[in-house]
Amino acid sequence: MRILVINADDLGFAPGVNRGIFEAHAAGTVSSASLIATAPAFGEAAERVQRDATRLGVGLHLNLVSGAPLANVPSLIDPATGRFHAFDVLVRRALAGQVDAAEVRRECEAQLAALVAVGITPTHIDSHRHVHAMPGILPAVAAAAHGSQIPVVRRPLDKVSLLDPVASAKMLAVHAAWRAALAGVAPAHRGLLARAPHFRGMAMQGMPDIRERLLATIDQLPIGATEIMVHPGYDDEVLASQDAFRAERAVELKALCDPAVVARLQKGDVKLVSFRDFS
Repeated sequence: MRILVINADDLGFAPGVNRGIFEAHAAGTVSSASLIATAPAFGEAAERVQRDATRLGVGLHLNLVSGAPLANVPSLIDPATGRFHAFDVLVRRALAGQVDAAEVRRECEAQLAALVAVGITPTHIDSHRHVHAMPGILPAVAAAAHGSQIPVVRRPLDKVSLLDPVASAKMLAVHAAWRAALAGVAPAHRGLLARAPHFRGMAMQGMPDIRERLLATIDQLPIGATEIMVHPGYDDEVLASQDAFRAERAVELKALCDPAVVARLQKGDVKLVSFRDFS
């Protein structure tokens, strides 16, 4: 059996992103989403999940690079602003051993608690910009997941291909960070990471031919469970104030709602589930 989770990242990022994710879920393609507890449209997203999308599995999209934290985490913030360091700064600090793992765990647990507080039982953990794959961060996230009985932590190790050199360079960087970070994970927590499904999606992100790439990826799924990461949505002012990845979201949404993609998932050889089914 080939089992598939199509997970939409960035739920809660902006109203337009929320609208796109719920449209793709209603179309029958997106089965799971990752919610940003610190984002401007978090409350709206949580309300709509409970009102309009009760079958949507929802996990935590751990955010350590945008906005302000929920916990007291000095090593993760710029002391001048009280906000998270930018992504490139966080990467440098993590690689230099300047990130306090206890603070990462504290922030991860605070963001998980924010989901629970609005009535959502988190089904999984992944992260904005894949920051949980870095040394000093992955061990703390694995510990938080283990302590909170979260069944899945994304293993963002996509399949490298010479046909996609730009995406593959990013993939190789994530692979290298993950290998280094894994050395710091407690042995009792490594099984949690090993249970994560195969991962696909980096080579699709931002591509104009994402419909064709999505169909090809579904056709080529390996036996077992696979997660496909997507980023559907609509551009709006709230998104524009936070992120450069904007117009591409509508292209992904169009592909996810395309009749050919919907029909492909209904063919019967792939079982579409959410991470709720992994518990």
